Amino acid sequence: MSTDAPALTPARTFATAGRVLRQLRHDPRSVALLLIVPVLMITLLRYVFDGAPGTFDSIGASLLGIFPLITMFLVTSIATLRERTSGTLERLLAMPLGKGDLIAGYALAFGAVAVAQSLLATAMSVWVLGLDIVGSPWLLLLVALLDALLGTALGLFVSAFAASEFQAVQFMPAVIFPQLLLCGLFTPRDQMHPVLEAVSDVLPMSYAVDGMNQVLAHTDAAADFYRDIAIVAGCALLVLGLGAATLRRRTA
Repeated sequence: MSTDAPALTPARTFATAGRVLRQLRHDPRSVALLLIVPVLMITLLRYVFDGAPGTFDSIGASLLGIFPLITMFLVTSIATLRERTSGTLERLLAMPLGKGDLIAGYALAFGAVAVAQSLLATAMSVWVLGLDIVGSPWLLLLVALLDALLGTALGLFVSAFAASEFQAVQFMPAVIFPQLLLCGLFTPRDQMHPVLEAVSDVLPMSYAVDGMNQVLAHTDAAADFYRDIAIVAGCALLVLGLGAATLRRRTA
C-alpha cells in the first residue's frame, strides 16, 4: 500500500507525468481533441460571424478561455477514469506512490498539453483570424492556460465519482453547462436575476471570462485582471486538492 509514501515527491510526480504523456502520444483521438478541436471551433466561430467581425471580437476572447476548459475537462476525466477501471490506478497506488504524486503528475502532464493547446488557440485567434484585442496577447495566453488547467482540475475531481466513461461525460451538464450559461458570455452578469448573479459570482468560469474581457478592453493589466486570474488559479489548486482527497483506487 502507499500509506507510507510521502504526500508529494518530485521524482514520482515527474515519472507519473511522463507516463501519462507517453500514453497520450499513442492516443491520437485525445491529442486531436485537445490540440485541434479548440482551434477548429474558434475558426468556425470566426466565419460564422464573417459578416459581423465585431461580434467575433466581442465573444472570441471569452470562448478562447471556455473551449480549452471544456476539452481539458472531458479528456482528463475520461483518461483518469480509464486508469481506474483498467486496474492501472490500483496497481500504481499499491506502489510507493502517494495520491498527491498521482494527482500532481496528471496535472503536470495535462498542464504541458494545456500550454500547447493555449499557444495554438491564442496564436490562431490573434494572428490568423484577426481577433482584435487592446491588451497583450500574452495576457490572453495566460488566461487561456489557467482556464485549461482549471478544466484539468475539474476533470480529475469528477472522475472520482463516475463509474464509466459515459458517466464522466454526463457530468458535463452538471459541472460545465451551468457555468457556461452564467459566466457572462450570453448576457452581462449584472443584468441577470439577482439570485443567478449571486450564483455566477462563485463560479470560476465567470472570472475566466472576466479576465479575457479585461484583456480585450484594457491596454495594461488592471487590479481586476489580477483578481480574476488569482481566483481561477486558486480554484484550480483547490479542486486539485479535492481530487487528491477523493481519489479512489478502483471503480466499485
